[in-house]
Amino acid sequence: MRSLELLAPAKNLACGIAAINHGADAVYIGAQRFGARAAAGNSLDDIRQLCQYARPFGVRVYVTVNTILYDEELDATRQLLVDLQQAGVSAVLVQDMALLSLAPAGLPLHASTQTDNRTAEKVRWLRGLGFARVVLARELSIDEIAEIHRQVPDAELEVFVHGALCVSFSGLCYASQVCFSRSANRGECAQFCRMRFSLVDAAGKKIVHERYLLSLKDMNQSANLQALAEAGATSFKIEGRLKDEAYVKNVVAAYSEQLNALIRRQPDRYCRVSRGRCEYTFHPDLDRTFNRGYTTYFARGRQPAMVSFDTPKAIGQLVGTVKELRRDSSFNVAGIVALHNGDGLCYVNAYRELVGFRVNRVEGNRVWPYRMPAGLKAGVRLYRNQDQEMEQLLSHESGVRRIPITIQLGVTTDGFRIMGRFSDPICWPNGIREPFPDPIVSVSAICEHQKAQKPSRDNIIRQLSKLGDTVFVAERIDLADDFPYFIPNSLLADMRHRLVDALLADVTDNPGYSSEFPSFTVSDETPYHAAPSYRVPYLYNISNRLSQQFYAVDAPSAYELRGGDGPVMQCRHCLRYSLGYCVRHGGRRPDWHEPLSLVIGDGRRFRLEFDCANCQMNVYAT
Repeated sequence: MRSLELLAPAKNLACGIAAINHGADAVYIGAQRFGARAAAGNSLDDIRQLCQYARPFGVRVYVTVNTILYDEELDATRQLLVDLQQAGVSAVLVQDMALLSLAPAGLPLHASTQTDNRTAEKVRWLRGLGFARVVLARELSIDEIAEIHRQVPDAELEVFVHGALCVSFSGLCYASQVCFSRSANRGECAQFCRMRFSLVDAAGKKIVHERYLLSLKDMNQSANLQALAEAGATSFKIEGRLKDEAYVKNVVAAYSEQLNALIRRQPDRYCRVSRGRCEYTFHPDLDRTFNRGYTTYFARGRQPAMVSFDTPKAIGQLVGTVKELRRDSSFNVAGIVALHNGDGLCYVNAYRELVGFRVNRVEGNRVWPYRMPAGLKAGVRLYRNQDQEMEQLLSHESGVRRIPITIQLGVTTDGFRIMGRFSDPICWPNGIREPFPDPIVSVSAICEHQKAQKPSRDNIIRQLSKLGDTVFVAERIDLADDFPYFIPNSLLADMRHRLVDALLADVTDNPGYSSEFPSFTVSDETPYHAAPSYRVPYLYNISNRLSQQFYAVDAPSAYELRGGDGPVMQCRHCLRYSLGYCVRHGGRRPDWHEPLSLVIGDGRRFRLEFDCANCQMNVYAT
């Protein structure tokens, strides 16, 4: 039996609570400093509140401290880790190896995807250092994940399943630093990959004019969850620590339902790692939330149409095709979904530009925009990138999570006893299904056994079911049909309150996330640990004395400190392939003269290197 975890992003406390209410088994959130999304920091008090809210459900809270650090930040980071442990966080995601010596004993560490985890060699090395989990590179295929699991079966593997994609292997992108002096490894990515580029060859021939050549579509692995689980993935991660509550609610609910369906198909093989069942006021639909179009990326190998060449913005849901334009500034849609007043629609015009407009009024398949967009014509495919109805549904309380329990009423020699047990088993973090004793808790009351003058069963059931706004819901009340005794409502209420307190104490005291993996401390006696090698020193991202000591090098070599002449991006996305010129994959032979270069609006060039042996494209600043 293996436990499966749905891991959700939290921009802030409200998003974290929304994620839990809509089915997350774990939430990851940034602290005030040192997270890879500098714009998504949170106070220690908010993180503590999130941990308290999560604990009854057995939901884990992970905090991102996954930037590289400078020497003057080491003491503050050490104190932050102590504070986070005291706040009750389940683990911390890290990039900088300095944190191996900064973290207090007993605080589990996860190796962030920023540590460039794409081989079994790297995962084995990290596992040997004591990391409780490794977050794999987004670029890996299901087969590659399975091979890593086969070679390192005792490592927890976390995989991304949904959201925005970085075009470079994470942790190895320095383009934002080069262009804007904003380091992605310091949480300040300026999204260089979402810019427009022209593609020119060595002779100056322009092959592509100002298109979004590095802007990937968004990942969607909802159809691959079973295959990922079978490959050995433990945690399914949704990207989006800058996304709002509506996005979190819809995406988390959609994936939670998918995981539940997987478990229903194979109940003896998988289970969820947290407690509680969710009810929604809406139908989760991934197409009706922010997306740039979807791709499964490399899950099934290299695929076409991974890139959104026309726009880096949200396209959203395909809603139909323009059928005809009317003289009254309206048009008809051959539609596949219902449109609503206030919807935002968009299309790609003849110049391959995204054009958006707002719907003023809808009658059937006829649409009146606020202003008729220029260039709209019959045959154009329409997308909805702002869904008014969905936004309204998600702007209110849209998910409730409760822990179902069974309550049994029994008779004692001097009164009555109620016993409560959880209706659903739970997987503990070690992946073993824990059978709950039956009953799990009980409370008793001394009371005279007084025969009821009229049937009392319905009233007793009604009273014991009143769990109000607690985290519990009475799924079943076990009581004999011919129960003969009268019990005062006040006594039933008192027993019910005490039972809830006992159950709450039980779930609050659950072991939550714990790691059996050894801790690791750097000291003068620590032997050199040979890391998987990079040919360019700055790719180790060594930016402080503790990392320098860990890697046993002469001086910090991070790009942010020294620059360098190696690649500023390493991409599995390849423009040769995407443009149809990869002979190895059946494309036509190119007629350009290499090397090719990407050129941005101000004229700066970035040379491309096609590393066909590794099926990789590297980008160099020139």
